[in-house]
Amino acid sequence: MKIYFIFFLFIISIIFPLNLHSYKEIPKDPKGIGIDERLTQTIPLDLRFRDETNHLVSLGQLIQTPVILVLVYFSCPDVCGLLLYNLAEVINKLPAEPGKEYRILAISFDETETPVLALEKKRLYVKMIQKPFPEDAWRFLTGDYENIQKLTESVGFHFRREGEVFQHPVALVILSSKGKITRYIYGMNFLPFDLKMALLEASEGKVSPTINRILQFCFSYDPKGRKYVFNTLKVTGVIILVFALGFIFFLIFSGRRKPEKGMK
Repeated sequence: MKIYFIFFLFIISIIFPLNLHSYKEIPKDPKGIGIDERLTQTIPLDLRFRDETNHLVSLGQLIQTPVILVLVYFSCPDVCGLLLYNLAEVINKLPAEPGKEYRILAISFDETETPVLALEKKRLYVKMIQKPFPEDAWRFLTGDYENIQKLTESVGFHFRREGEVFQHPVALVILSSKGKITRYIYGMNFLPFDLKMALLEASEGKVSPTINRILQFCFSYDPKGRKYVFNTLKVTGVIILVFALGFIFFLIFSGRRKPEKGMK
């Protein structure tokens, strides 16, 4: 019996080695540009911005579903436009219903930009989506300096104006329907699967929690690679563990039966 227990501990130690390494966010560059992750924190929902129709709205009015928050400036000559273009392309392939399962908020961190420019950009990028897509599901917002600073600080987004342009990080921030920060997706290139997984995390039960747990178990978020990867070791390990436990129980119970037959 003791040797079976030792064998069991040996299997566990191989499959689930102790991992003391913890990931930390890449620090900001010397100019203070970058992202300090604020996971689990809630953004201020009382902040007010102007939408593309020049109506003043609060974030609380707009955040009723999981949200893809995109911090850009609309007159950006390079990366912001590419980020929005790639997002539109991914939306074409995203297996989720816009407006019900998620909403996109593109918010300018340039306080000089206006709803006129926001509307122009909205028409450009929404037109790229080649499937049914309610215009209300992607909002383009502008705001004053104070509200912008409070929002960017709440998500740890640090940028800097240099003349007519900005130096800034490039990322999507995923929010729950309550405004809680649940994920950051870095860079301009990402897969529909990456976004789907992030929205599942933020869905708060709108997608089956059983499926959600299975996906979270089978796929692990890699903070260094900024994406989900299939956790081969974990899944294979569980399969081996199940077979090992089955084999141990078989030996234990079969060993108990033999003496009983000998007594007869």
